[in-house]
This record gives sequence, C-alpha cells and structure tokens, in this order.
Amino acid sequence: MTHSPGTARLLRRALHAPEAGRANALPAGAWWLWALGLATAASRTTNPLLLGLLVGVAGYVVAARRTDAPWARSYGAFIKLGLFVIALRLLFSVFLGSQIPGSHTVFTLPEVPLPGWAQGVRIGGRVTAEQLVFSLYDGMKLAALLICIGAANSLANPARLLKSLPGALYEAGVAVVVAMTFAPNMVADVVRLRTARRLRGRPTGGVKAVAQIGLPVLEGALERSVAVAASMDARGYGRTAQVPPAVRHTTNVLTLGGLLGVCAGTYGLLAAQGAVYGLPVLLAGLVAAMAGLRLGGRRSVRTRYRPDRWGVRAWLVAGSGAVVAAAMIWAGSVDPEALHPGVVPLTAPELPLWPAAAVLVGLLPALVAPVPPSARDAAPVPPSAQNDRGFEEHDRRSKEQA
Repeated sequence: MTHSPGTARLLRRALHAPEAGRANALPAGAWWLWALGLATAASRTTNPLLLGLLVGVAGYVVAARRTDAPWARSYGAFIKLGLFVIALRLLFSVFLGSQIPGSHTVFTLPEVPLPGWAQGVRIGGRVTAEQLVFSLYDGMKLAALLICIGAANSLANPARLLKSLPGALYEAGVAVVVAMTFAPNMVADVVRLRTARRLRGRPTGGVKAVAQIGLPVLEGALERSVAVAASMDARGYGRTAQVPPAVRHTTNVLTLGGLLGVCAGTYGLLAAQGAVYGLPVLLAGLVAAMAGLRLGGRRSVRTRYRPDRWGVRAWLVAGSGAVVAAAMIWAGSVDPEALHPGVVPLTAPELPLWPAAAVLVGLLPALVAPVPPSARDAAPVPPSAQNDRGFEEHDRRSKEQA
C-alpha cells in the first residue's frame, strides 16, 4: 500500500507539535497539573534512581518547552534550592544525629553533653554511613518536590493562570499573582544586576556583592509584582455584585469545607498510611469546592476576554502527570520495598522497571505541547521538516503566480 506525497506530508505534520501562538498556547493549568503529578510521584518514593529520573523528566520538558519570559528563568534557582536542601539535610544529620541505627562509622565528632530532660537529642557524636544515606534519600525527596514545582513556575504564565481561575477567586487571585511573580521577577533582577556589575568591572560574588545586590533585587521584584496587582485591580478584579445572604453563606460553607477536604485528601495521598481514605476525601472535597466556586461566581460582574481552551494537547499534558502519580501510588501499594530502598543493612538501590517506565510518560509534554518560537529556532530542523518547508514554499509561490 502506497501513500501519496500529500498524505505523507499531512501525517508528518500531525506527529510534529505546532509552533506556539496565541490561539493554540497551552493553558497554564495544564502545566501545573502535570507538575503536581510529578511532585506527587516524588513524594511517594525515596529511591534515588526514581527521584533522579523524575528530575530528569521535568528538566527535559522545561528545556524543550520553556520560553524567554522572565518567569521561565526561575528553574535554575529551584535546582540550586534543591541542592541547598540536600546539603542542609545532611548537615542536620551530621551535627544533630539521627534515630537510624548503623554499624559503619564514617567519623566521630565531639559530643556536647546535654541535660537529662533533653534525652533522645544529641549534638555531635558518632556519624554512620547508614544515617548519611537515609538523610541523603530524604533530602533528595524534598529537592525533587521543589524542582517539580519549579518546572511549573518556568512553563506556566501566571497571568494566564489567573484568567483560568473561577470568578469567586478573583480577589484571592490578585494575591496569588503577586506571590507567584515575585520569585521569577527576583531571579530576573539578579541576572540583570549581576550583568551590570560585571560590565562595570565590579565583583559579582562574595558577601559584600550579595549585600549590595540583595536590597535592589527585593525592592525591584516587589515593585513589579505590586504593579501587576494594581493594574489587575484597575481592570475590575475587585468589583462584586450583590447576592442574597443565603447564597453567600452557602458558598462560604461549601468552599471552605471543600478546600479542607482537598487538603485532607491530598495529605492522605501523599502520606503512605492514608492512601485508602485519601482519594474519596479528595473527590468529595473537589465536588464541594466546585459547587461553592460555582455559586460564588455570581458575585463577579467581570467578563473573560478570550479564555483559554482546553484542547486535546492540554488534556494529554495534564493526563501524563496524573498517570505518573497514579502509577507511583499503585507501585507503593504493590511493591513498597522497591520505592523505599533499605539503609539497614546498607544496600545499593535498584531501579524498578515498570515504575520507571511510568515516570517516562511524563515526557509526553515535550512531544505534544506547542513549541515556543525560541525553542523552535534553537532546535535543529529535521530533514522531514525541511521537506515540509520546501513543499510549503513551493505551494506559496504557485499561488502567487496563479
């Protein structure tokens, strides 16, 4: 069976992700759902191989689909924060001790004598390899969580995320945007000021340089975030309509109870002991919260200009994160030893095959999400895409001649 050149060209176009534009840009909520799925998976394991795979998946997607916007530069800061968390966790384990028993002594520090009421707490003393490995696993788990959240901050536009919020959350959305834009703006200001100091021949490292850069960075990032909030307030984010008191009280009860249920259900899913009740409580909380937000939307008199549309690609991106989280939760109930390698006795961790394969599903956004123009220009053009461009140029010239 043979295909015509036109059919083959259409198949290649369907397989390649389109270039991102205003009409087909991915909703910010899809990126956050994908990142939260990876973060949920990271919270269910202490296997360093799986955690490293999750960080690698998040980093590859960020490298393939982030833009040149200021918030897209914050991913490196989250990686440094994750490394700092790991180092801090190891330092606490070394100087404050650990409850993990061990027989392989690495070194011994001078121990500070403590009174009897501080029984169970020590400062200094023997440091074993088992407690260091346990602390390393625990720190990597928290670092992976931070890096996954950093991936969402780098890929999702906070202003477009605010547009997707229900009408009942517009007032809170102003504060959320200020909080979410503060860290990216601060990272952008740090880069700008370091570049300016380097061009002037001034040092960019050391305590003195950090002290001179710190205050302008904090002040500039806060001013820009407050300016965004002020512009949003000027466009009507604070205007509300009058609703009956009964509807208002019902909205408050449903919204507050639903959000509490979501928090309790999420904690149950993240904790190893609450997987049984976590999902029902989470679903019940989501239903109650959605009902409350639906009623609360009557207070808003704003209209939404060009709302983001959830297409097939957005659902694939969000669904890939949900698949990774569900697979890791299921793996924790079927084979918990593979997700939590033992440290007593000290053994090398092994990579479980099918949980690792499930983590690789998180790479789907790098294939289906629209490609930003900057990433499209930086990426090498495959021969098939070059042929498509040649066909398009030939068709354009033919139409002009006609």
